[in-house]
Amino acid sequence: MALEHAILVALTERAGSGYELARRFDRSIGYFWPATHQQIYRVLRRMDEAGWVKHTEIAQDGRPDKKVYRIAAAGKAELTRWLAEPEDPAVLRDGLGVKLRGASAGSPELVLKEVERHRAEHATRLEVYRGIQQRDFPKPSTLRGRELHQYLVLRGGIRAEESFTAWCDEVIHALRKDNR
Repeated sequence: MALEHAILVALTERAGSGYELARRFDRSIGYFWPATHQQIYRVLRRMDEAGWVKHTEIAQDGRPDKKVYRIAAAGKAELTRWLAEPEDPAVLRDGLGVKLRGASAGSPELVLKEVERHRAEHATRLEVYRGIQQRDFPKPSTLRGRELHQYLVLRGGIRAEESFTAWCDEVIHALRKDNR
């Protein structure tokens, strides 16, 4: 997937300026397809030149005009084409797993600390996802269409974080037992 497709999806949900899109990425889509603000602005320019998006300029007092982007017909066609295209299953590339595999060649204690650090970060992300679920989707059985799709992606993130933190717990327990 390219960032262009993530932006097209975001624009089907709501038009917005580059800044607004970047903020939405920071709060939602970016958890699954991260992008910097600079990347978003650069890609929006390319998409505008390609005719995938259109923008309206809105005058602002004391600041440059704001460009509000919306998906164009060519962008809808590209999104439709991309949605129909098969997606290869994700391949796990995890440096932590490689470090764990090589722990006996170095310092298992340092690898343990790294696993503990990763576990803490994933546990924090899990709590953020659960907070989003409680705030935005309090009654999942009533969801339909776009909201259901957003909820299902969030549930995938929750399940992945639950699995990763559980695996870290298993690794931490085993490494501590091995270091006795």
